[in-house]
Amino acid sequence: MHWDDLRFFLAVARLGQLSRASVVLGVDATTVGRRIRRLELRLEQRLFEQTRDGHVLTEAGEHLMTRAEAIEQSISEVESGPAGDTQLAGLIRISASEGFGTWLLAHHIGSFVEAYPGIRVDLVANNGFLSPSKREADVAILLARPRTGPLISKKVSDYVLRPYASHAYLQRHGPIRDVDALRSHCLIGYIPEFVYAPELLYMDEIAPDLEPTIRSSSINAQYRMAAAGVGVAVLPCFIGDADPSLARILPELHINRSFWLVTHQQTRQMARIQAFVEWITELSRQRRDRMMGNLRQCAPEDDR
Repeated sequence: MHWDDLRFFLAVARLGQLSRASVVLGVDATTVGRRIRRLELRLEQRLFEQTRDGHVLTEAGEHLMTRAEAIEQSISEVESGPAGDTQLAGLIRISASEGFGTWLLAHHIGSFVEAYPGIRVDLVANNGFLSPSKREADVAILLARPRTGPLISKKVSDYVLRPYASHAYLQRHGPIRDVDALRSHCLIGYIPEFVYAPELLYMDEIAPDLEPTIRSSSINAQYRMAAAGVGVAVLPCFIGDADPSLARILPELHINRSFWLVTHQQTRQMARIQAFVEWITELSRQRRDRMMGNLRQCAPEDDR
């Protein structure tokens, strides 16, 4: 068995489609398909099931992926030179919520790649998650602990959400003194049909039948609208408190949520995955006060 065949196999297994794998590998999709078929013939096993959504690993494919990733790690260590933490190499694909990915990881990931220059990082930060159990990602930062699958999970951080409005909005519309008063304001929230995790459906936790006036699938879009003075948005404190143009309102109102770090059982022991898990755990510990909203007080008296 040639390593180059395994390299093609890993690309398809991780990306799920021949066309996507071909872009990463720098060849056409026909070549990728031919290499996969050659590997299956050599092993006398079917490695993928072709579905409407792409190529999904069979049980034989899952077993081969574990062995192929171990070989990939060994090759990376040889190519990177003498052993040592700073010599770790290879690719880590991280799936995270849009908020965590853009407001925490994107701000600090530079310190990780500086510490481990041989490691390449794919950061997938959008509305939805890639699955570690399907090997779509090496690490996922989820809003809830998975209940099934060959996964290892741990809570990486709690965080708090609060309602925010811009100082300009409050000056135009007056103070918001209680939850019932929210019904007379422009509320910004999620589109229920496009919510990818039930933990994001928190309007009913604020008040029954509270409906947003403007809805977006993007937390960053919601933040931008609040900062532009469009209305009131419920934001994680690590987003809302970062913008001095926004004021917290209703100090008694807060919503608690958690981020969970999830990896596959068979890849968690890989050195580069362990290095990232340790790094993000320490980063979250250092940023705990910001995640919990402990670094800022509520709106000044003249905004209430």
